[in-house]
Amino acid sequence: MVPDMGKWKRSQAYADYMGFVLTLNEGVKGKKLSCEYKVSETVKKLLDLLETLDRWIDETPPVDQPSRFGNKAYRTWYAKLDQEAEALVSTVLPADVHPAAPEIAVYLKEAVGNSTRIDYGTGHEAAFAAFLCCLCKVGALRVDDQMAIIFRVFNRYLEVMRKLQKTYRMEPAGSQGVWGLDDFQFLPFIWGSSQFVDHPTLEPRHFVDEKVVNEHYPDYMFFECIKFINEMKTGPFAEHSNQLWNISAVPTWSKVNQGLIRMYKAECLEKFPVIQHFKFGSLLSIQPVKP
Repeated sequence: MVPDMGKWKRSQAYADYMGFVLTLNEGVKGKKLSCEYKVSETVKKLLDLLETLDRWIDETPPVDQPSRFGNKAYRTWYAKLDQEAEALVSTVLPADVHPAAPEIAVYLKEAVGNSTRIDYGTGHEAAFAAFLCCLCKVGALRVDDQMAIIFRVFNRYLEVMRKLQKTYRMEPAGSQGVWGLDDFQFLPFIWGSSQFVDHPTLEPRHFVDEKVVNEHYPDYMFFECIKFINEMKTGPFAEHSNQLWNISAVPTWSKVNQGLIRMYKAECLEKFPVIQHFKFGSLLSIQPVKP
């Protein structure tokens, strides 16, 4: 193990990040995407921010190039975000915490993929969760925003990321191929499995049934992820998504949820290639957790 990985696991940042993920995991337990919840001004501003990123994709069509993957137009799109990120973040923050914009903007820029390699993976997804965690720490997002954070903001972020991945044919970053959970995401599987806890009829075995997925995906994040995989990949599900196929044999959603949290720590947060670009500052500190 890389020696600094121990420092990261003992850090305040790791504790805050995992605490944030688990709090949201509890907040969406047994809830549908279509259920009612509060949508605050900050949440609306975050949706506007993501709408801007989406619009920029439309304004930056892929270019003709010899290689099929990693369309270079992504770099033009990314340069725009790089330039505008601080201003975009300032629009979301209350006036009294505007000075935090430069630090928080770093996480937004890290959350959309890598412009050199034109790839995207769970490390970038973690940066978006860290971005949201920072907004909670400065008080822009509050405890009663929990459901809107996942069901509106994170879900919209996923839509924009899927559009980026499709439009610019982005490579999966640090992918484990068929042995990883998914080429690009992880958190929506955790939070999505929490949505199903104690569901009266839908069991883990149902997500490998395309008919059930197509019927229920508007209400469940986990099924949305499966639907995207089904659209992007060909061949038997058991071959292209072996880990998920194995998970479909787990008897209950609460066991799936607990198992995915353990897997997330081991396969994402404790793997150097995934976490090597994670940024630390005053909001997410590398200092050890205070006893």
